[in-house]
Amino acid sequence: MTTRKGASADLDPMDSRLLACLREDARRPVSQLATVLEIPRAQVYARLERLEAEGIIEGYTVRLGTAFSKTRMRAHVMIKTLPRQGQAAETGLAEIAEVSAIYAISGEYDIIVLVEAADSVAMNELLDRIGMLDGVERTTTSVILATKLER
Repeated sequence: MTTRKGASADLDPMDSRLLACLREDARRPVSQLATVLEIPRAQVYARLERLEAEGIIEGYTVRLGTAFSKTRMRAHVMIKTLPRQGQAAETGLAEIAEVSAIYAISGEYDIIVLVEAADSVAMNELLDRIGMLDGVERTTTSVILATKLER
């Protein structure tokens, strides 16, 4: 079997279940994963090692708790870049700590970023900083009022 880096076609149903368990709680012990998945621990270790080696799992991260998240203001910022200035905008965005994700998109806008700030004053200052970055022509912001599902 040829393994391609990040090849989702190589996932079997057990791999998919394992990934779903890790999305719920990436710190879940292997023994607990084995119990939930009804497979031996050695098989869980082997699957994790293979998924990491194939680039399907690149790392493990922290998902903030609901109580803390409710104290934060989050927004999607759609960004239209100047012609041939997209890379400059992306570089500037990557240097802003409050930016948690940058997505290249198709359509009227070129980039969507997910941002987070402590309150509306901090959000306003953040949006001003984004608007002043090299390569940014204009922005449109949608404040996230509630998260209905996040995996």
